[in-house]
Amino acid sequence: MTSLAVMELNNNCGGDENRNEDCEKYLRELTKTFTGIDKPLKNARKCETLTDLIGELRKTFDSDHVNIEYVNHLMLSYQSNPAEWRKFAKFDRYRYTRNLVDAGNGKYNLMILCWNEGHASAIHDHADSHCFMKMLKGQLMETRYAWPKDATVTEDSKADIGSGQPAGEEVEYNGDELEELSRSTLETNGVCYINDTLGLHRVENPSHTDVAVSLHLYCPPFDVCSIFNKQNGKRTKCKVTFWSKFGKRESSNVN
Repeated sequence: MTSLAVMELNNNCGGDENRNEDCEKYLRELTKTFTGIDKPLKNARKCETLTDLIGELRKTFDSDHVNIEYVNHLMLSYQSNPAEWRKFAKFDRYRYTRNLVDAGNGKYNLMILCWNEGHASAIHDHADSHCFMKMLKGQLMETRYAWPKDATVTEDSKADIGSGQPAGEEVEYNGDELEELSRSTLETNGVCYINDTLGLHRVENPSHTDVAVSLHLYCPPFDVCSIFNKQNGKRTKCKVTFWSKFGKRESSNVN
């Protein structure tokens, strides 16, 4: 827990043209100290539906006072209802999918990730943003890693975080194998939190018979992050894409 969890930005943000940029800087600054909360806040508003959650998130991020603990609370308070999120849940046979639910007026991305049996992400960072992950269906296993000692970036290499395999030319780097910090299993309606100060992670559906669906909130949003080679820590810049937006398939992703 951190005293910086409540951001008082009225006195720090400039005019409208500078407010979003200044508030984003303060939000990123919180990743140095915030580690997440385990239980909903007492006497705080609960979100009964996915529509409630989206509406309350929009109001929270529209304010000059953004309480990141309250954002965490909202994710914890919502209880999964497949009838509400099914229209956003788009699966792919070969890889997990990222499906945008709400863009948060550019201040956050709320998305649903769909994992077929055995699907997994690459080991990745979160571009200096907050990441909340809530299980809507099934289970996911999260493995956390320490940052490599040498995080050399391949600037010209492009990859897709959902594919788990980097593409393009990589620089040579002979480093140590990534140090595993922890493993945990996230059950339905559970929430976990990570930012770059807490390390890197890999997420996978360990089941060979059941699919999994998770709800993710990234703030500030990002479209580029890095993926890491477990054996030597090699870091590759990665373009992050959506399989669908607002329940509709992205035309650029259609084969």
